[in-house]
Amino acid sequence: MRSILTRLALTLPVVWLVVSLVFLLIHLVPGDPVQLMLGEGATPADISKLRHQLELDLPLHTQYLHYWRGVFTGDLGQSIRLHDSVAHLIAQRYPFTIALTLAALTLALALALPAGIFSAIRRGKWLDRLLGVVSLFGLSVPNLALGPALIVFFSIYLGWLPVSGASSTPSANFSLSAIQLPYLILPAFTMGLSMAAILTRMVRTSMLEELNQDYIRTARAKGLSEFRVITRHALPNALTPILTVVGLQFGALLAGAIVTETIFSWPGLGRLVVNAISSRDYALVQGCLLSIGLTYVLVNLLTDAATRFANPRMRI
Repeated sequence: MRSILTRLALTLPVVWLVVSLVFLLIHLVPGDPVQLMLGEGATPADISKLRHQLELDLPLHTQYLHYWRGVFTGDLGQSIRLHDSVAHLIAQRYPFTIALTLAALTLALALALPAGIFSAIRRGKWLDRLLGVVSLFGLSVPNLALGPALIVFFSIYLGWLPVSGASSTPSANFSLSAIQLPYLILPAFTMGLSMAAILTRMVRTSMLEELNQDYIRTARAKGLSEFRVITRHALPNALTPILTVVGLQFGALLAGAIVTETIFSWPGLGRLVVNAISSRDYALVQGCLLSIGLTYVLVNLLTDAATRFANPRMRI
């Protein structure tokens, strides 16, 4: 418990750094959002008036303090393009991104765990070599190429799955029924296959290391079945590096969601932040990136807790 509290305390400087970087980096992006919003024909008086309304005429440090006040109060400002509060827009889109990320993560684990375990058990055999080639292929194909390829084959050629979108538009009253499975399959496969390839190699390496330990030979000498040796002894101890990689890859999935959501017109934070960047919508970009960053920090904290729970040696 003390280690978890210590880890929680150490995340506070990380949260401060995430918020500060999000604020500063977005202000370094070239372009004037007010000029872009009003158009080239805007008069200096109109530009000055709107800049004052958005508080963009204040010194940078004052804007920074106001931004922190908004973070604490939940007021992340107004979108200058969509004319809605940033918090409301994020609340609409965030569940779609999380649903897509969790679906991709579930798919990756469902493929990687059995593949990595069988690859370790059959080390050097034809199955191990085959899984190695497949995982290498999964690592080599980026989402930018895999997504359109899946659309062409499964949507256009076979006609089995919808090309893009979701079963409903984002709303504040989100529920799992708002996303039907056919709309989720292709985006989830696009994001999950590359992660499955990474995890397969990680599971194989971790399992091979554990299978060579003395306690595994002792368990076999006691007459335990191979299934019990693998599932009750080797796998729990092998989960520590696997869970660490899963936590790190969750952040990669959130980042990859920007590309995948754009390809499949998925109504999540990825598409929202791309459109916000193109329109220099400072408040919306800051809110989206802040949500992604804080989610990543939270997932890493939960990963530490899950690692200590899963590994018997760390519990002791």
